[in-house]
Amino acid sequence: MYKKKFYIYLKNNMGGLTIAWLVLLVLPSQNILAQAVTVSSVTDLQKAIDKAKAGDQILLADGVYTTTEDIAVRGKGTHEKPITIAAQHTGAAEITGKGGFSLQSPAAFVIIRGFKFTHAASKAKTGIGTTHCRFTQNIFENQGDGEDLTVAGSDHEVDHNTFQNKNAMGRFIAIRGEGKQIAERLYIHHNYFNNFASQGGKNGAEALQFGLSGFSLSSSNSIVEYNLFERCEGENELISVKASAVTLRYNTVRDCPAQFTLRHGNKSLVYGNYFFNTPGLRIFGDDHIIYSNYFENCSPAIVIGNGDGEVADGAQLTAHDRPDRVIIAYNTLVNNKENIIQTGRKNGMGATYITVADNIIQGGGPAATISGPYTNPQWARNILFQVKDAGNIPAEGYTTVDPKLAKNVSGTYHIQAGSPAIDHGTTVYPGMTTDMDGQLRVQPFDIGADELSNAPVKAHALSPAEVGYQAKN
Repeated sequence: MYKKKFYIYLKNNMGGLTIAWLVLLVLPSQNILAQAVTVSSVTDLQKAIDKAKAGDQILLADGVYTTTEDIAVRGKGTHEKPITIAAQHTGAAEITGKGGFSLQSPAAFVIIRGFKFTHAASKAKTGIGTTHCRFTQNIFENQGDGEDLTVAGSDHEVDHNTFQNKNAMGRFIAIRGEGKQIAERLYIHHNYFNNFASQGGKNGAEALQFGLSGFSLSSSNSIVEYNLFERCEGENELISVKASAVTLRYNTVRDCPAQFTLRHGNKSLVYGNYFFNTPGLRIFGDDHIIYSNYFENCSPAIVIGNGDGEVADGAQLTAHDRPDRVIIAYNTLVNNKENIIQTGRKNGMGATYITVADNIIQGGGPAATISGPYTNPQWARNILFQVKDAGNIPAEGYTTVDPKLAKNVSGTYHIQAGSPAIDHGTTVYPGMTTDMDGQLRVQPFDIGADELSNAPVKAHALSPAEVGYQAKN
């Protein structure tokens, strides 16, 4: 009877329903192929994962689940229809015990979302051969020594997670690769790294370690942006980059007694980052571009490394590679106890062909304190104001004048109308396109990290509400 009535209805309304009927023919087949299932045990979770097909969604009910081994994920979704493994409610499904999500080859297009991880460290990972997977909106608070999350595959995304309350050796995130090739095209953004207790000066407790010395000459072409680091003191390095061609932009570092370090590797971009009350940025390696960064109340702000080896001439990859051809331009440094420094080193090789230009340095200690060999430097068009003294910047490398900085609603110092910094940056370096607010720079550039502009602001110093598992995507 139902079929007969539907046939009559369709016949009488054929003109307006032909398209709708075709849509109905397609949609049921998609719904049949993709399944949504809710499970309430680790055993059932693993079974559902083992059966999962592209487009399937697996939800773990609220509760605390204890693992005795890793939860293996090998399924393959697609870009349009990923496999989603999620907490039923964000943060309400806790996984503790001896194992975590281990994404193994050939896993692809898998989303891990909304969990709280309190299981043993070094169990959450994307393995070699995995690709296009995503960890998002999770809480990592793992137990014991090891990494909270290890990423070895390429094209993965790690976003809107909270990494917190670590008091053990290891890292919040460790990036690895295969052979000598670092993982490629990663996108790490809008994560909150909070409260990493000091490990007593031991090496191996960075908040984010991007690579190892053996990967350092391979290019990653990855982006690390819009992350917030607060109260992280695992060791003297906060972020340690041991790879080439990594872009680190628009991150905020606040109250972290540890340095953001380009430790090994070449040709990285560091721009638009905000540093507050932290020992700033340390640089080794070649051909980096450091611009549009903001440093306030740091000690020091920027450290130009004093090399103990030259990798291009055959030094070990573990060496402190002499910095060569690094551009440090269009940054703003305010009220830092130390501004730009190079520390001494016994038999140090120093640095060569370093450009320090078009920066604003206001307040604090000497503008530059350089110890060790410093060959063929270029100092140009820096603005100094109310610093203790110019230090080692030659007279032709700076002007002493009030740059007219004032704090805006974001709480950071920006140039004001009438500033002598406006339109006085006469050199345009390759790759420099935006200022500390994410606004496009227009030639002639304004000196310092800020370009006076009415364009929409796309970046600022981040707050906890803008990052982590509770922040909106």
